[in-house]
Amino acid sequence: MSTSIDPAQLFEAIVNSSDAAIVSKDLESRVLSWNPAAEAIFGWTAEEMIGQSIRRIIPADRQQEEDLILDRIKQGESATRMETVRLRKDGSEVHVAVLVSPVRDNQGRIIGASKLARDLTGEIRTKQALSELEQRFSMMADNIAQLAWITDPHGWVYWYNRRWFDFTGATIEDVQGWGWKELVHPDHLERVTEEVRHALDATTDWEDTFPLRRFDGTYRWFLCRAVPARDADGKTVCWFGTATDVTEQRDAERRIELLLMEVNHRSKNLLTVIQSLARRSAADSDDFIPRLEQRIAGLAANQDVLVHRNWSDVPLRELIAAQLRFLERGNDQVVIEGDDVVVVPSAAEAVSMALHELATNAEKYGALSVPEGRVTISWAITGSGDAAEFALHWRESGGPLVSEPENKGFGSRIIEEVPRGKLRATIEVAYPRDGYTFVLRCPPRNVLAVPD
Repeated sequence: MSTSIDPAQLFEAIVNSSDAAIVSKDLESRVLSWNPAAEAIFGWTAEEMIGQSIRRIIPADRQQEEDLILDRIKQGESATRMETVRLRKDGSEVHVAVLVSPVRDNQGRIIGASKLARDLTGEIRTKQALSELEQRFSMMADNIAQLAWITDPHGWVYWYNRRWFDFTGATIEDVQGWGWKELVHPDHLERVTEEVRHALDATTDWEDTFPLRRFDGTYRWFLCRAVPARDADGKTVCWFGTATDVTEQRDAERRIELLLMEVNHRSKNLLTVIQSLARRSAADSDDFIPRLEQRIAGLAANQDVLVHRNWSDVPLRELIAAQLRFLERGNDQVVIEGDDVVVVPSAAEAVSMALHELATNAEKYGALSVPEGRVTISWAITGSGDAAEFALHWRESGGPLVSEPENKGFGSRIIEEVPRGKLRATIEVAYPRDGYTFVLRCPPRNVLAVPD
């Protein structure tokens, strides 16, 4: 047995069960109906609103909205949609989405309006929360030191952080999708592209180091990483990647590598020199051990200076001071004269060895063997261009009377032969009775760091 349904009752049931406020009003804005959802949203009961003006729930600064709605309703517009703010009974505001339509009588005349209002508070809060999250993400992503990007599951890049654009000078149109390949150094492009595609197919983390082009056309090295972001089911939804500038780090590693190679090379050379010193000292001297110790100490002093200077140019005054340090009080008998110049590392060993032998001989046999003796060390650069000459002088005075030795030992060969061989220098030695003299002459570029 079927039961007939009264359409009016059905309509009323639908209106009363809706979670949206459904309100009707006449053309004077008086409320004619007010459903339970309107009571829940605005706080006024039907008894409090029916017969009252709908303007009651409209803020003072939005009253013109009702004027506009009435004008449109009277003109027969089928619906007016807007998102706006209305007032609750307690005076608080509520964000609503409003849809207003004209109501007609049996003759088609417009006699009022129906209004459907949906509470947007939850949606507004959700949008605000999402906006705050987006702002926080953008703030973080744009201020990290790395370049960053996000791709879809297939590697199509759709987002870059601000540092990426600042570094590359590119626009999103230039580099979206696979446009980033234009910024990879050509020597690395094929390899990088192949490895990226392999990581995408395997959905495994990707890491590589290669140069990227900067906005000025230069390239810098970057350590690049990308990881897949997965949903609860383990499906890749996007990729997040970063690129860290490691140019300075790579340069430092290369400098360390070169320095280690240089230390290895110099150590081998130094051992060869020590072996030669040992053989010659044993052959030419009765006091082998003390003599060898002094010569090795001279080499060690030179190495200390170079290490302190990071194997770079060394001031000549500092080099001389290191070789004369063993004299202790005898340093007061030494006069040093000359402009401030620096010796290149490749020449420091030859100059140091010669100075150490000169000082040792002076202390043992020459001017520094007596308190009244003096040694003057001076240097100068004369001439210019190809005719320029560097001259280093060692002059002794006030010591025992000098005579040329009948036989020259290994020390004399260090003084004369080492600078000749390593510096392509001319060496002049003389034995006037009042004091020994030594002069080293060579082009400045062979021994000094000469400004261009």
